[in-house]
Amino acid sequence: MKRVIALFTIAFVFAGLAVFQYKNDDNNSVTMASPAAGFKPKAGFEATAFKLPALDEQSYEVGGKQGKLTFVNFWASWCGPCELEAPDLQRLHEQYGDAIQLYGVNATKYDKERAARDFVNEHEFTFPILMDRAGDVTKQYKVDTFPTTFLIDSEGIIRERINGVITYEEWERLIEKWM
Repeated sequence: MKRVIALFTIAFVFAGLAVFQYKNDDNNSVTMASPAAGFKPKAGFEATAFKLPALDEQSYEVGGKQGKLTFVNFWASWCGPCELEAPDLQRLHEQYGDAIQLYGVNATKYDKERAARDFVNEHEFTFPILMDRAGDVTKQYKVDTFPTTFLIDSEGIIRERINGVITYEEWERLIEKWM
């Protein structure tokens, strides 16, 4: 009898979790344009535009023809290399903030939002941090290692995909090359 009650309790808990997940599924958290035919998230292909909320819940649209070089960095708070790269990202924003658009995209589906907020505060980021809560953008851009960064030119073409950390001097070289 105790076994039946235990199984019933476990089933009830799982049913409750399913209902909770269904009720909290936010389909409005991300807007993505239809990807260009043959979209591949690598150099030479048109970047699929997307719109995500930032930490302050303001929405930002990324991709497409922006008129400036766009720097999109996918990261997670638990990622050691992201921790190493963080000071360079803030420094790049301070140096090139008027000439480029720099966005951090937190892979929130694979992270904890509170940890992401703490990470941003600790590193004193002053550039927009977008929250990919559903994981759709991270999936579309086939990001499976962190950090992964895309440099997208003013016409919306991906010029560089960088997996991992590179030196500040290399970032400067790439930014100058594609500006």
